[in-house]
Amino acid sequence: MSFTILTSAYRLRSLCRLQRIQGHMMSSQAEPEVLLEKVGNAGVITLNRPKVLNALNMTMIGLIYPQLKKWESGDDPDIVIIKGAGGKAFCAGGDIRAVTEAGKAGGSLAEDFFRQEYILNNTIGTFKKPYIALIDGITMGGGVGLSVHGRFRVATEKTLFAMPETAIGLFPDVGGGYFLPRLQGKLGLFLALTGFRLKGRDVQRAGVATHFVESMKIPELEEELVHMKSPSNEDISKVLDSYQNQSSLDAEKPFVLDKRMSDINRLFSSSSVEGIMQDLKADGSEFAKKQAQTLSKMSPTSLKMTYKLLQAGATLSLQDVLVMEYRLSQACMRGCDFYEGVRALLVDKDQNPKWNPSTLEEVSEQTVEQCFSSLGDKELTL
Repeated sequence: MSFTILTSAYRLRSLCRLQRIQGHMMSSQAEPEVLLEKVGNAGVITLNRPKVLNALNMTMIGLIYPQLKKWESGDDPDIVIIKGAGGKAFCAGGDIRAVTEAGKAGGSLAEDFFRQEYILNNTIGTFKKPYIALIDGITMGGGVGLSVHGRFRVATEKTLFAMPETAIGLFPDVGGGYFLPRLQGKLGLFLALTGFRLKGRDVQRAGVATHFVESMKIPELEEELVHMKSPSNEDISKVLDSYQNQSSLDAEKPFVLDKRMSDINRLFSSSSVEGIMQDLKADGSEFAKKQAQTLSKMSPTSLKMTYKLLQAGATLSLQDVLVMEYRLSQACMRGCDFYEGVRALLVDKDQNPKWNPSTLEEVSEQTVEQCFSSLGDKELTL
């Protein structure tokens, strides 16, 4: 075989390989960030950014919202199921870095992201058809907003729930001001201020999830759900109950905060965050010391905003809470703690944010009040 033929054959192989690589790169780049499918009688939403734990961005919101509206108004599908790809996370939160960069640069994303996200949260909260969130994996922040307002939330042993926003100079938003104060006793306030993490069956025991089903049974459950014809909420409840009854994992273990609930109700009942801190320090127990230590690391402004949000949210509708949270989100964008918190925890990762003001006492009531004031023509409208 001549050298020319060998060279040509080699070139051809190289070209084919290059085309394959380019084709693979294009297909992996072109992979949509949300998969929207009709499976059986169900509309299925799959959050599809597994490399970043399905963090929610504007593109994803822009795909999910119109599809939900379309599914809600049409004859089919009968139900909607939302889940996360990749096996690690349902959705670990919002795409905070993008919002931070936009906020610093005065970009409109800092307004638009929260506005569109909260409109989506409200759409889920008022959805007329059965909405089932399979929260199999990490579910925090924005991921909570995509699930907790739906009729059914199915946790597994892989579920990790938290609202850790006070650690980055934000507050538990996406309707946190609505669902957290409706949990038992002072549990919601405790979770909101400390960012305490709940795992597995405890997510259901706390009231964040409606059901607990072992992760290995989720594909079978999903298969059954998508083939149900015009099911009522009661029909779906029965199916979820039956799968929960088959899931004995950790059933004998008590709720992780079971023995702490009386302490939480007592120590988090003060009429101010300063009062809570005083009560924790005065108590002296290991549990109280640990919570005081946790709170001392959080943004003082965020803690006070969060306290006031949950206090007000306890008696408001989801819509009114989201309007209030939008005001707070824009106050955070105007302030400095959010940018500092993201820098310290997510960018430089030195875990040493310099909050301003740096103490609870320095955060005046007037400062907090201003965060809740109307945005005029920029108010969130639902």
